[in-house]
Order: sequence, then structure tokens, then C-alpha cells
Amino acid sequence: MCNDYRLEVDAATIAEDFADLKIKIKFSEGVPNIEARADIKITDVAPIVRTIERGEGDLVQRRWSWPGPTGKPVYNFRSDGREFTSGRCLIIADGFYEFTAPADPKKKRKDKWLFTKVGEPWFCIAGLWRSHPSVGEAFTMLTMEPGPDIAPYHDRQIAILNRQDWAAWLDPAVPAKEILRPLPAGSLLVEQAG
Repeated sequence: MCNDYRLEVDAATIAEDFADLKIKIKFSEGVPNIEARADIKITDVAPIVRTIERGEGDLVQRRWSWPGPTGKPVYNFRSDGREFTSGRCLIIADGFYEFTAPADPKKKRKDKWLFTKVGEPWFCIAGLWRSHPSVGEAFTMLTMEPGPDIAPYHDRQIAILNRQDWAAWLDPAVPAKEILRPLPAGSLLVEQAG
């Protein structure tokens, strides 16, 4: 599952795009210094938008993953058949990676594939955030059955949201099953990454 993603857009661009969608973004902890990163990995701090109230979100930086009951990090969380009535967030990305067995049997490292959204410079992933006693506030990505663009690479995928669904995801009164669905074929561009 996704354990590495990319974000190379700045806070001003993010706030502008949310404003175009009539989603007011607040910065309760000040405007975060969002550095461009090709690789955001489990336990890294990254930007999310948390629900404040209907039509408003709070852009903050939080840790990706919290410790699960066995001590392993919870960085992906199955959404299948679940409703999420609290703790929803939008995880901001402009690409994410999946890894497959190497095509060349002489290679020891897995092949790395970068997925980006066609026609959009950045997108949001459906997530959850919570407070954990050992790490403070942290977030995880929701997963689902794979769509046609991801199925050749993995048997699950992260829940990538259409822009028109961002505000709905921030509203816990909107049922998750109305929002969480794989994107249609041709929505994601895939290329082999370094």
C-alpha cells in the first residue's frame, strides 16, 4: 500500500484552490512552511486539512501514522463498509508511489511507480486524524479496492477524492459511501520513478 507520496506545491496555491471551491481555509497554527518534497514517508510531518465546521477547514502539519496496538504504524486504514463521523481530513499530495517486484530479476530493489492525477497539479486523499498519547495528533490514509489505473500495480489503493467531493469529505454528515469510490480509467498517469 501507499507508504510514500509527493508534495511540491506551496500553502498559497493550496489556499487559492480551496477558495475556488468555496472552502474557507484557516491557519489556526499560522501559515505552515510547506517545503517541496519528492518523498513523504511514514512518520514524516506533512500538511492536512482538518474539519472545523461546514465549509471550513484548518490547514495544519501533522505526523503521518500513529502506533497501532502491535506497535506497527497505522499509515493506511481500510475504508470498506465503514462510516467516519469524526476525524476526517484531506491529505494534500501531487503524486504517490506504488512498488512492484522488479521486472529485471537481477535487480534487488522493487520498481517504483509515480501516480499523478491527469489535468490537476495536486489532489487530496481521504484521511483520518486523531490524537495518540505517544505521538500527539497524527493522520492515516484511507484505502479501498483498486480502480482500473492502479489494479495492474496493487490490489488496494488510497482513496483519492475528486475536487467536487473535498467539501463533502470535510462534512461528517455526508455518508462516506457517497464519496469514497475509485476514479474512472484514465484519471491517473503512471510513470516509472527513480
